[in-house]
Amino acid sequence: MSSLDKILKERLKKRKILKERGKNPYPSFVSSTHKTQELLDNFSKLFREKKQVKIAGRLMSFRQHGGLTFGEIQDGDGKIQIAFREDALGKNTYAQVAEFIDVGDFLQVEGTLFKTKRGEKTLDVTNYNIITKSIRPLPEKWHGLKDIESRYRTRELDLLMNPQAKEVFKKRSLIVSSIREFLDQNGFMEVEVPVLQVTPGGANATPFTTHLNAWDLDVALRIAPEIYLKRLLVGSFDKVYEMGRNFRNEGVDYAHNPEFTMLEFYWAYSDYKEGMKFTEKMLRHIAKKVLGKQSFEFEGKKIDFSKSFERVEFNELLQKHTNINYEDYNFQSLLKKAQELSIKIDKKVFSKGEVADLIYKKMIQPKLVQPTFVIHHPIEMKPLAKPLEQNFAYAATMQLVVAGMELINAYSELNDPVIQEENFKQQAQLRKKGDKEAQPFDKEFLEALEYGMPPAFGFGMGIDRLTVLLTDSHSLREVILFPTMRPK
Repeated sequence: MSSLDKILKERLKKRKILKERGKNPYPSFVSSTHKTQELLDNFSKLFREKKQVKIAGRLMSFRQHGGLTFGEIQDGDGKIQIAFREDALGKNTYAQVAEFIDVGDFLQVEGTLFKTKRGEKTLDVTNYNIITKSIRPLPEKWHGLKDIESRYRTRELDLLMNPQAKEVFKKRSLIVSSIREFLDQNGFMEVEVPVLQVTPGGANATPFTTHLNAWDLDVALRIAPEIYLKRLLVGSFDKVYEMGRNFRNEGVDYAHNPEFTMLEFYWAYSDYKEGMKFTEKMLRHIAKKVLGKQSFEFEGKKIDFSKSFERVEFNELLQKHTNINYEDYNFQSLLKKAQELSIKIDKKVFSKGEVADLIYKKMIQPKLVQPTFVIHHPIEMKPLAKPLEQNFAYAATMQLVVAGMELINAYSELNDPVIQEENFKQQAQLRKKGDKEAQPFDKEFLEALEYGMPPAFGFGMGIDRLTVLLTDSHSLREVILFPTMRPK
């Protein structure tokens, strides 16, 4: 029998004995007067008044010294030392502490506060109950764990044993609430649109497909909520947003997860220029709420949200960094140029814009450290965006790049149904050639546009990537509670 099996057997035996003695080690309700952090924050007053307090939490350490046993109780707010004394509990009750309690158990403890000779704030236990008997022992060594995937597979243990991981997800929650706060304050309404879609559009990506048995209908998990949100603009809502899960059946790496959280908002009677100003204000608001400041460190570099973000055209960046003028190339010549630049193209490409985007992502985007709006992408890259009025070859777009990472994709929305239909037809041709990421022809959306959609600005931001940035993490897996993992 392995040492783990012995521990499991012994703890199950303790559970059985407790039940036989009429003590339920898994009660339904447990009362408490304070959280651990409240005891620490109000220690002087509670100590002076000798006030009886009651807390509940998990026992994280346990060490016995004759008639005195110290432990550490941890709850959602923090942890505090507790002390079991034989002279306070009585010989029989004290003996049961060592007999039945294990590290990992949840306890309810009651008593008064004091300070040890070393000055540590401690709860002197006069009464206790086991409220959850832990059967499986906690890992002894967690920090410096070589198999990093174990942290993601057993996130519950990572959160329990690694305070830094817990802080990341507290900040993530604050990021989400600060976004809602900012948008609500600016007159936006939160909505929910379908996740199951017959025509999954709104982005160039491969969807996950499934089947609706009730109607014998093939459907897909959405790749973006864009189409439905724009239909709400047709329906007279002026400012709408949704934060929710999107699903894309594509590569998995440090910057991509098959399911991810996106914020999308749509703002009638606005455009990408106003949108850039609004974006700067929103990111400053978020950083201030989450970090208390508008500049921060990421991978050893100082990122500053307080200054106006740089704005630079996509083609200008191509010319500056690769000596490529987008307008001088066709599909084949640009593909040849990419090969000359040693750009690894590990998938079939179908358009000149797609090749230009690969060159940009490999050679230019990683160099953009400070917040930079990359604007005016080639129109063929953006089938749902409005073309620039001064040059129809480019779109009224902006992408925000920070620390070499695309954080936001946004544009003035195309609301001319004739041009949108033509774009859908072009996308359909790409699909016939084998481009699984091309936009589907969405007849219902076209009909909605024909009723009339106001000029609008549309915005999409990855919440996971923003969390990576504001927590100085190095992978999406660090900031997604339970990331998609390959089966063992």
